[in-house]
Amino acid sequence: MREEIYITSEDAENMAFKAVEMLKEKHLTCSTAESCTGGLVAKLITDVPGSSEVFHCGIVSYSNDIKEKILGVKNETLAEFGAVSENTAYEMAEGVSEISGADISVSVTGMAGPTSDEPGKPVGLIFFGVRTDKKTKTYRHQTFYEDSVRNSNRIFASYTALQYIFKEAENF
Repeated sequence: MREEIYITSEDAENMAFKAVEMLKEKHLTCSTAESCTGGLVAKLITDVPGSSEVFHCGIVSYSNDIKEKILGVKNETLAEFGAVSENTAYEMAEGVSEISGADISVSVTGMAGPTSDEPGKPVGLIFFGVRTDKKTKTYRHQTFYEDSVRNSNRIFASYTALQYIFKEAENF
């Protein structure tokens, strides 16, 4: 039996506030590289008053061309593993970190829905990359939303990315 967890847009807004406040408290900066969220993580961060003190940039790399040209994701990575993969999330986080120089860089790539265009990768499969000065880590999540799939997955992914920013800042 799987546990049903529902993340609301209000939850995501609250997490953005917490992340920005923690970044300010620790005198840290962040950046984002987004695909399936379409810039929602950056929007939530910049909705918080004073976020300009801590937010360097957000890159929406919805197409593979932009993942390659802007973020430096290798063509070989995309060809072998696909845009929705741990490897791509890793390289996206590395790329936005290189561009921005932020203390914490987070990437998100996944299948928001309502359908999947990559065999073996179901709707709700989401990968995150988290880059700090110490190392780059990746995380895999699978959601199981049945209603409003695309929006629910984007909100979940944004909330989770913000949670990673908060936790990294807290432990910096």
